[in-house]
Amino acid sequence: MIIQSHKFNENESAGFFTAYLIEDSNELLPGKKRPVMVIAPGGGYLFTSDREAEPIAFKFLSMGYHAVVLRYTTGDPDGKRTGVASTALKELAQTVRYLRKNCERLFIDPDKIGICGFSAGAHLAASLGVHWHEKELGESLLPTPCSPDEIRPNALILAYGLLDYQVMKEKSAEEAGDESKQEMFAFMDRANAALTGETELTEDVIHTYSPSRFVTSKTPPSFLWHTSKDGLVYSENSLVFALEMARHHVPYELHIFQEGEHGLALANHVTANTQNQISPEVEAWFHLADVWLKKQLPF
Repeated sequence: MIIQSHKFNENESAGFFTAYLIEDSNELLPGKKRPVMVIAPGGGYLFTSDREAEPIAFKFLSMGYHAVVLRYTTGDPDGKRTGVASTALKELAQTVRYLRKNCERLFIDPDKIGICGFSAGAHLAASLGVHWHEKELGESLLPTPCSPDEIRPNALILAYGLLDYQVMKEKSAEEAGDESKQEMFAFMDRANAALTGETELTEDVIHTYSPSRFVTSKTPPSFLWHTSKDGLVYSENSLVFALEMARHHVPYELHIFQEGEHGLALANHVTANTQNQISPEVEAWFHLADVWLKKQLPF
């Protein structure tokens, strides 16, 4: 295996990625260019979760994919750094550009670059998925602008993603009187400020930061999964995004598991921090995603 780290050059960027590349071998499909999966961990744009980083990469590696873990720029719990949406999106775009630009040297198939995002990372992945073709994004990248095709993801896996802020606002209002959810609401307020730089979910914020509002026929095929009992990022986020995919005739697959809390990652002992984060039912998501990926990014 070849392990490489790459830090971004932008002054405001604190992000970097680590690439885990299956080394070319006479015993392992010699000369074969493989698909690559970029992993965007969650963490409410306040941190990037270790549970949704390297363990996910190693799982993809075991299935024959190259894997890249993106530690994108986040805000912080004290609110000293907010409004990181643009920086994080540029970092993800630059990661895709780097992999595509260096595909020959890294034995990557340039037409098989997928992104697997969790929670806030799914929001980031979906944001690139719906905005990659916009000229302004490519032109804003450093050190040199690029064309939209250089940053286009070929497939998305969106795990319990925050994809529609209208859903979040309406559902939160329904549960505003629930004493048990006040800590969750406080976390979401900090996360929203870290992402948007705003404390209020105004109509402008809801529209600008809801990937579901920007789905078009150019959005990559997507695999979405959620749990119906997710009490932090409601499952309706995935339902709304999938409905938009259907309206625009974009291939998608959607799985809503009945049980399970937010942030299950692999839903097994490898990524569990508590017993509640182990669910044999939900653990099946990775096999389902692998079957789906083989249709989108075949070897």
